Amino acid sequence: MNKKEVSELKRLFHPDRTPVTRICGCYVDAEKTKKATMKEAFLSLPEEEMFKYFDIFKKTLSGTIGRNLLDMEFPLVHSEDPHTAITDGGLQSFLMKLKESALKDDNLLDEFYDKVIDTFLYSENYYIILIHGAYDIPGKGTDGLDMDDASEDVYEFLLCSICPVHLSKPGLCYHEETNTISERIRDWFVEPPVTGFLFPAFTDRNADIHSLLYYSKNPDELNADFARLLLGCELPLTAGSQKDTFNTLVAETLSESCTFETVKNIHSSLNELLEEHKDDPNPVLLDKGDMKRLLADSGADDEALEHFDESFAEASGDTQAELYVTNVAHTRKFEIRTPDISISVKPECADLIETQVVDGRLCFVIPVNDSVEVNGIPVRTGIQSESDDDLIE
Repeated sequence: MNKKEVSELKRLFHPDRTPVTRICGCYVDAEKTKKATMKEAFLSLPEEEMFKYFDIFKKTLSGTIGRNLLDMEFPLVHSEDPHTAITDGGLQSFLMKLKESALKDDNLLDEFYDKVIDTFLYSENYYIILIHGAYDIPGKGTDGLDMDDASEDVYEFLLCSICPVHLSKPGLCYHEETNTISERIRDWFVEPPVTGFLFPAFTDRNADIHSLLYYSKNPDELNADFARLLLGCELPLTAGSQKDTFNTLVAETLSESCTFETVKNIHSSLNELLEEHKDDPNPVLLDKGDMKRLLADSGADDEALEHFDESFAEASGDTQAELYVTNVAHTRKFEIRTPDISISVKPECADLIETQVVDGRLCFVIPVNDSVEVNGIPVRTGIQSESDDDLIE
């Protein structure tokens, strides 16, 4: 899925156009006990309650693709693990049955809740929310505008959100009925989701039953066992692991050629790539070939690249792995660190930093103008400004 397809679904979560037909929920305590369940026609909920749920649904489709939102495919071949195979008894088949039931089968719902409770490792209370929706997909004209009367397909989907439930903080509050301030009554508050999924994926603006979209609030804690055991999918590398993989490949492949100027050029190349594709809704990816070309262009010789394929497979865990450029590029800052100091500049200002040999030592040189602050205090640099010249005259 790309960001346009995700945005299209998020726009549906409004009372005037919601495709949600039914909502179900299960409140689970820290002992993994089902404390309460609910099942309602979504449009029967009070409007204020609807909006609270819409916020949760949108949050489950929020974040950056490749970091918080991950496309995951079901294995297409029979697996030795019966939990992950796409067979009549596999997990993809189970999700299909759950979707086709429109969440009206209590036995399937209970089985789903049990699967979540068995696989979701969480030591506190949480609320499982599961919705069924049917979106009548409008056609698109040549101008990109929706054509509601040209709809031919219906996207039927499940969206699951798993939300922590915490006791509200103690404190004082004002009671309007008695016109007094006294201790606030503490209650159990449903927080935004920490994980969830959309099945099937909405790829090319239609259902892709062979994949789903997985959400994780924390991009570096994807809960791989939960994804594998509940959904039957293997998670890709986390955003942090992708950055570590990229850094390892650059350092090891370039070796002695891994200089400051080389890394700065790689930084510039990645940011230029993102700029070129800024209007493209699809994420920018680096596969093994792209990575190899980037390193070759950055000064890696043929000998250094001779064993790159093996190095890539070892570092990424998969010869077919792809790295999201947004995960490996530094788009917010260009940073230099030594054991004693760190220098951070805007990415577009990286060229201002140069290296020079001063008194036999390699130094980083940063040009300064007449506007310098130290700990928030303006300081003199010894550089005369035009106003100073005017005063002298």
